[in-house]
Amino acid sequence: MSRITSAALAVTSALALVAGSAAAAVAAPAPGPAAEAKVAPVDWKPCNPDPTQPDPKIYDCAVYQVPLDYDHPNGETVGIAMMRRRASDPAKRIGSLFLNPGGPGGSGYLWATTTRFGKDVQDRFDLVGFDPRGVARSNPLKCFTTDEEAAAVNDRMTGVPVTRAEIARTIDATEDYTDACSRNAGPLIEYMSTINVVRDLDRMRRAVGDAKLNFAGFSYGTLIGATYAGMYPDKVRTLIVDGNVDPNLRMHNGVEYDRQRATGFEVSLAEYLKRCQAAGAPRCAFGDGDTRTKFDTVRDHLRTSPVTLPDGTQVTLSSFTSQVANALYSQSRQAPLAKSLQALYSVIQAPAAAQGLVAPATVDPAAVEDAKVLATTVPNALREALPETPYSADDSYYGVNCQDKPYPSDPWSFVNVAKKWEKESPTFGRYQAFDGPTCSTWPAPARDAERFTGPWGKKTATPVMVVGNLYDPATNYIFSQRMQRQLGNAVLVSVDVVEHCAVGRSKELGKLVTDYLVNQKAPAPGQLLKPDAEAFPPVA
Repeated sequence: MSRITSAALAVTSALALVAGSAAAAVAAPAPGPAAEAKVAPVDWKPCNPDPTQPDPKIYDCAVYQVPLDYDHPNGETVGIAMMRRRASDPAKRIGSLFLNPGGPGGSGYLWATTTRFGKDVQDRFDLVGFDPRGVARSNPLKCFTTDEEAAAVNDRMTGVPVTRAEIARTIDATEDYTDACSRNAGPLIEYMSTINVVRDLDRMRRAVGDAKLNFAGFSYGTLIGATYAGMYPDKVRTLIVDGNVDPNLRMHNGVEYDRQRATGFEVSLAEYLKRCQAAGAPRCAFGDGDTRTKFDTVRDHLRTSPVTLPDGTQVTLSSFTSQVANALYSQSRQAPLAKSLQALYSVIQAPAAAQGLVAPATVDPAAVEDAKVLATTVPNALREALPETPYSADDSYYGVNCQDKPYPSDPWSFVNVAKKWEKESPTFGRYQAFDGPTCSTWPAPARDAERFTGPWGKKTATPVMVVGNLYDPATNYIFSQRMQRQLGNAVLVSVDVVEHCAVGRSKELGKLVTDYLVNQKAPAPGQLLKPDAEAFPPVA
């Protein structure tokens, strides 16, 4: 564990005068927990999360100031944007439930409006969403001054670079990107690591008046939860982590963590194709024939040349890979993905497709429209762009990742990494490998940052509730198993589904979540649940 500021416990002695002039020492009381330093309360103001709709009059908003640098708590501050949905039954209110959607860089502000939690939870808890430091409304970390300046750099990058020219152009642009961050991001870039987010969270807990924390973290948010349990184990009431990282691996070896993440995507894809074939067409539009062979045919074709559709739209390996990855995150996207995969497969089988030319007369126009979906690259970070400034995005994704995860300092080392990973993870190995070079030249890298690197095994009074999907693409299921083992007191509940995160997707799981949050009753270990919906439901 890197240095963490802690308050010293002061123990006082008492003296009592006994009859006469003799004085006798009286034993001091056994020391109790240190009194918490007082912080300013949150100044909530009524707000409407959706101004286009009537105000439900149950929401409040605030910007809460926290120290930029906790070693200098009276210095510069960062404003954390917060929103709460007030408990529906104030007489039975337990406290606040803080929420984080992951990312890193995910905006949690509007998560106060989430419907992932049932009525009993909404009755008893204020749901509190917030944008972590450097994200969206909370002093967003910005590497550029205008969108045009950002595009001049980002447009030179290829998400899945294969040729020497693509690789060289991507790495050169990555170095220009981190140079821009060094010039424009300001002092906040030095204080983006998870340890500071957790300190902010603890301060917010005190600021809303809660003696102990209730928290639900998803994806990267599970690292926030695990770190809080490691730093403040006696301040945990209930803590849910869903779609888990492997805290120890992530904080000690960024490259190996990313390799195993690519493996998780590959396992998820294989199960998706297996379930599609089992469902068959028309339930799964890609389900006729050998889905694995068909998928590999499409991918391998794109690896050597893009497919140009009749209207000039190009499907590239990068756009294709990002769309497949994105669809694996949610069951609701998987039937549409199958439709697009079948369409692109039919296009590739058309005459002259081998030369990258598709004549309009040879392909069903509806198939062309379905295939076009795969021509758009999905952004690689979960963020809510706010257009108040000439640069409407933020750069918190790398701001956190590069401060948390150690990487080699040579971005060109990822060329060989990509080759190796592609052999074991043919769809996602190269895709994941080229997420790393940015952190090699990041101006505030993990090797120089204050970070929490464990121990993770401190015991909380109530076991942490760990939730993991068997076929989670973004957070390999083995990460959830390791999270449960690394925490000092935790129970793992598993869900048999191809999807990222599970809370809100299963009524069975919802009952366990409610009982846990309201009654502090940990689930029985070893449970394997089913989601409410299927990716390929029967056709009516």
